[in-house]
Amino acid sequence: MKIGVIVAAAGSGRRMGAQDNKVLLPLAGKPVLAHSLACFGSLEEVSEVVVVTKEEDRPRIETLMQEILKDKEARVVLGGAERQDSVYLGLMALAPDTKWVIIHDGARPFIKPDLVRRGIEAVKKHLAVGVAVKVTDTIKRVQKGLVLETPERSELWAMQTPQIFDYKLVVQAYEDARAKGITATDDCGVVEAFGHPVHIVEGDYANSKITTPEDLPGRNKVAVGFGYDVHRLVVDRPLILGGVEIPHDHGLLGHSDADVVTHAVMDALLGAMGRGDIGEHFPDTDARYKDISSIALLEEVLVILAQERFVINNLDITIMAQKPKLGRWKGEIKTKLAQVLAITEAQINVKATTAEGLGFVGREEGIAAQAVVSLAQFS
Repeated sequence: MKIGVIVAAAGSGRRMGAQDNKVLLPLAGKPVLAHSLACFGSLEEVSEVVVVTKEEDRPRIETLMQEILKDKEARVVLGGAERQDSVYLGLMALAPDTKWVIIHDGARPFIKPDLVRRGIEAVKKHLAVGVAVKVTDTIKRVQKGLVLETPERSELWAMQTPQIFDYKLVVQAYEDARAKGITATDDCGVVEAFGHPVHIVEGDYANSKITTPEDLPGRNKVAVGFGYDVHRLVVDRPLILGGVEIPHDHGLLGHSDADVVTHAVMDALLGAMGRGDIGEHFPDTDARYKDISSIALLEEVLVILAQERFVINNLDITIMAQKPKLGRWKGEIKTKLAQVLAITEAQINVKATTAEGLGFVGREEGIAAQAVVSLAQFS
């Protein structure tokens, strides 16, 4: 049963005090919108993603979707005057054989896959599902500065997104609302006005919406790390740089696959965190690491990165090789590392240089790599 996603991202940054659309503001080293796109991109159940936005933001969002949603059908649709109009345009853009539709606000970047999956399971039974959390504050109805009523708090829930529906049901509800001039503040409200009950799935208090600058998590620490590695060139070994096998008559000698680029990246990450070096974590005296892929080792370093609550701001790599010429491979290396590091390609720079015939690099005896990384730690 085909599941489509609509991400509403046609807002502005006025309350953020920003000129740009708030979904394009940086959060943990990447645009706010990138986080929710990454969540939906990780869900095998989702086959199609539509982002509704403004014309001026279309090029940047299309680029972002191409980088993150490579295995999904993905398109950008221009929004309408109000959010309700934009969502309807998104509904019309989904494939007609869509069975379930997930509607999400692009300004909620902290959505987690498990919450989406719980909503998907619930909608199969109830056809209309809202995600919400119990209200923890006492709520007052106030008019002209005077309290009119104190509603019973146990019955109050604060709505979030995603909101998930049977596709045909929500389209009918939206078309009915358009015909009758009905407006609602969320998609569940449109379905409620159509007369269909909405089931609530308990959400996550961390699934907050970015509305003001105070909603962006505070940055506690910025750290910079430097990594360097070198390996000898020999015959009868594959040449692997940044996880990419490059055709050449020589490869790099080492206990692992001797990927100097990935080794330099790992050392830069460990150095920025103050967690030693790759020799301490993956000693060449340990048989477990014999001929192992350095990408697999990098993934272990990323576990430490997550435990320390660090994220990557940007990564700059320099590869020093007399031969082969690496210009044509820089893009592929950047793509591979971006996938592994779960960051955008725009956050990675890869440079390649020769040694002008000087030293061990110039004599084609080996290849060296340097990496500089900037990390941010969030509370």
